[in-house]
Amino acid sequence: MPSGRTHDQITFLCLPWVGLVSLMLTFNLGLSLCLCGGFLFSGLMFGPDLDIYSKQYQRWGLFRFIWLPYQKAFSHRSWLSHGPVIGTVLRLLYLGGWLGLVWLMCAVISQMANLSHQMPPLMTTLEQLWTQSPDAYLALLVGLEMGAMSHSISDAVGSGRKAFLKRRKR
Repeated sequence: MPSGRTHDQITFLCLPWVGLVSLMLTFNLGLSLCLCGGFLFSGLMFGPDLDIYSKQYQRWGLFRFIWLPYQKAFSHRSWLSHGPVIGTVLRLLYLGGWLGLVWLMCAVISQMANLSHQMPPLMTTLEQLWTQSPDAYLALLVGLEMGAMSHSISDAVGSGRKAFLKRRKR
């Protein structure tokens, strides 16, 4: 299994190629930037290794405590954390739960401070963002998944290589 440093290097080495291919396929700089942003974020901070004390986990700094329940819920390299699509979807739902909780706390505080008229409703805000640019969100999601898969694939290749070398020594 590659180290955190190796995963970072893979992310940085793949990023220009991801950007170039997405630009050639879409002819849209904005979509390519969304895809590359998702790829970079996923490769460095939002990938499968949030299920252990890893570089990705440590990069969350003061907010890394939010990933402790996630670590308890999923064993390392399980199909739920490292699996294609499901891992990214579960991390998005998990982070979305935390963000929803923060939004709710802000709404309660603004209600108590009589500022509720200044805070837009969450669902209305999300709907407006989605209707303005659904392609950008899809590009971001694809980028997030690609970053996670670059991590999982490099884990699988590294483990396969170790197993091959171990068998060869016998």
